[in-house]
Amino acid sequence: MNLNELWSLYEADKRIQGFSPKTLKAYTLQHKMLVLELGNLDVTEVTLTTLKEYLAKQAVRLKPNSLGHRFVLFVHFFAMLMKRLI
Repeated sequence: MNLNELWSLYEADKRIQGFSPKTLKAYTLQHKMLVLELGNLDVTEVTLTTLKEYLAKQAVRLKPNSLGHRFVLFVHFFAMLMKRLI
């Protein structure tokens, strides 16, 4: 499964949980920026190092709060992925 396929599952879960449209829009933008930078990788190709390098690049231009939002999204997104794989 690639990042975009997994994103569809994640977004559907969050809609069911009642996340606001604005929150989902912000999350979707952050996901698109990740895919734009890394490509639509298969999930097996995404490593902790890959994500850390991406966040380090983003830290140069983002405020700490914005970087924190991105970090939290990735933690939740990949935690959902781990639950589905186990």
